[in-house]
Amino acid sequence: MSKLRAGLVGLGMMGRHHARVLSSLDGVDLVAVADTEGDRFGAVGGVPVLSSVDTLIEQGIDYCVVAVPTRFHLDVVLKLAEAGVHALVEKPLAHSSEAASRLVDIYDANGLIGGVGHIERYNAALQEARARIEAGDLGDIHQVATRRQGPFPGRIADVGVVKDLGTHDFDLTAWVTQQSYKSVSAQTAFKSGREHEDLVTVVGRLSEGTVATHQVNWLSPFKERTTVITGERGAFIADTLTADLTFYENGEVATTWDNVSRFRGVSEGNVTRFAFAKPEPLVVEHEVFRDSLLGKTSSIVTFQQGAQTLAVAEACIESSVREETVTVPVIPAGQS
Repeated sequence: MSKLRAGLVGLGMMGRHHARVLSSLDGVDLVAVADTEGDRFGAVGGVPVLSSVDTLIEQGIDYCVVAVPTRFHLDVVLKLAEAGVHALVEKPLAHSSEAASRLVDIYDANGLIGGVGHIERYNAALQEARARIEAGDLGDIHQVATRRQGPFPGRIADVGVVKDLGTHDFDLTAWVTQQSYKSVSAQTAFKSGREHEDLVTVVGRLSEGTVATHQVNWLSPFKERTTVITGERGAFIADTLTADLTFYENGEVATTWDNVSRFRGVSEGNVTRFAFAKPEPLVVEHEVFRDSLLGKTSSIVTFQQGAQTLAVAEACIESSVREETVTVPVIPAGQS
């Protein structure tokens, strides 16, 4: 069987990682790349580097990875849709919910497959957590709390921390719990002199009553990527930097020391750090998207899901401006 012909738009930080994976992905040929500044980092070897999306499309590609700044996503993906090219788009899907919904509709109307690069879904720790939650290991889920912080990445200029980093947490929380966001209350701050926010704290309510809290910033001198999922039987702590998943089990042994018992409430049980395979999340993301194009069962992040995550982000920004809780709108599937 012939290989899928892939293209790539953008050779920035994430684009270079996509180029590396595409160059060695089974069943795929990276036939050309488009970047107006060329291959300034020497990321693609002998692969042709073109100056525009239009000339890339002319190479006869089956699908394209879009890794340009967010403000260019809409124009690039619309061109791909017009040419009948499937697309894997770096998150966030677009600069606004309106633009994202437009892409949902046009890709659906043209029978094309569109995926969004919410890479945390493919982190082994969260994959393991979701499988164990589905198996009932935690029972009912009470709360999801995430912390995602670190120094400001100089490459990000067109969106703030809510749409860039926060969307990771909104997507993974909805995916792991299999719930949608009903409402959010958020506070943002502008501490680095940029036009976009660089700090946000969010409290959200999910569709089945689970409470979600998110602390996200570009102001910390250390990098942290932690998700704590608390349920009726204990808690999972996922560190997506190391792909570790630890289970803190509720105890079944009675605490006879009264003072300690009153202080601790739920008693401590066994603590287990699970062992499982830890493939690179970006490789898994590409494998899943490739398989979807081949008609195999796979779980991509669809354009509709990416648009819904963007709606959560915009509700957070609106909540901060209005200083009140905001209901998250539902983004419908395509209109074909």
